[in-house]
Amino acid sequence: MGKSYGEWLARWRYPVLVVCLMLAAAAGTGGQFLAFKTDYRNFFSEDNPQLQAFEQLQNTYTKTDNVLFVLAPKDGRVFSNETLVSIIALTEAAWQIPYSIRVDSVTNFQHTVADGDDLTVDDLVPEAGELDAATLQKIHDVALREPLLRNRLISEGGQVTGINVTVQLPDPDEETGHEVPEIAAFVRELADTARAANPNLDIYLTGMVMMNNSFPEVMIRDQQTLVPAMFGVVILTLVLLLRSYSATLGTLLVIVFSVIAAMGLAGWAGIRLTPPSAAAPTIILTLAVADCVHVLVTFLHAMRRGLDKTSAMVESLRINLQPVFLTSVTTAIGFMSMNFSDAPPFRDLGNIVATGVMLAFVYSVTPVSYTHLRA
Repeated sequence: MGKSYGEWLARWRYPVLVVCLMLAAAAGTGGQFLAFKTDYRNFFSEDNPQLQAFEQLQNTYTKTDNVLFVLAPKDGRVFSNETLVSIIALTEAAWQIPYSIRVDSVTNFQHTVADGDDLTVDDLVPEAGELDAATLQKIHDVALREPLLRNRLISEGGQVTGINVTVQLPDPDEETGHEVPEIAAFVRELADTARAANPNLDIYLTGMVMMNNSFPEVMIRDQQTLVPAMFGVVILTLVLLLRSYSATLGTLLVIVFSVIAAMGLAGWAGIRLTPPSAAAPTIILTLAVADCVHVLVTFLHAMRRGLDKTSAMVESLRINLQPVFLTSVTTAIGFMSMNFSDAPPFRDLGNIVATGVMLAFVYSVTPVSYTHLRA
């Protein structure tokens, strides 16, 4: 079978090459529909009972998505005029964060004071800057006695405090994917402004929104660093072991076309990228290299024994077509078994890689991998 296919491929190699390139281009255009999903809910299927209970709780009350500014004065004194001024300014500015619906801090905590039959409710720290030591001590004592503040927005010893911003994100079906990055960028700008205004403050950012934002940021950083680094290592290794620049180029083309087509088809299928599924290009790269090496090593060996290019490829396909096909199919089946996972991102990973593996097989046994080869 391999020999017959090799002879047919040798006769029609250029039309087959054009068809392969057109298919890669058509599939790759789906990449424009790829987008990142930043919600931790993506790791649960829609019928997950825990997720359903959690969403019912949020629908009954309110969502708990938040950003938390953690403020740690370098002198360890939250209740100083300098630090309180910064907390008040940052608390007021935090109301401008996109989608924010509530801002809680030690300064705007609603403190109730009884005066005879009258009750006065006001911010715990309505203003700061010129407060005397006695007033600062009183604020300190009230804050550390208040159970709604202590170990929530103020540390037990009063050295660290927090500003909690509750945000109301759109429903998952209405999200565009830009909300979380927009909030994170705004929050970081506020933190930088506060640090510049008060060098005594160390400000850290955490909360559900910042955690969600870390997913696409890490994915993008990996795609910009780890994937190119792996490409570089693979190329260098192939050049050293195959001793052929053209064979390395052929392998690189197979990798690129397989990854582009697989990710493009994922876009056409409406798959949204998550940390697990974003690892698909690296896995496809590894498996594509394995296919190409099997075919090219036999091909180059045959050419160095004196066979012409066409005869060498026919011989290589005669030997390798069936084993490479069986390897690709069983690998694809293995990854497709991830569809039994309860976590949708792992299903997406399995489907993308399975598609990429079969595409890598197709491209490794077509003229894409050997048209320009030399012994």
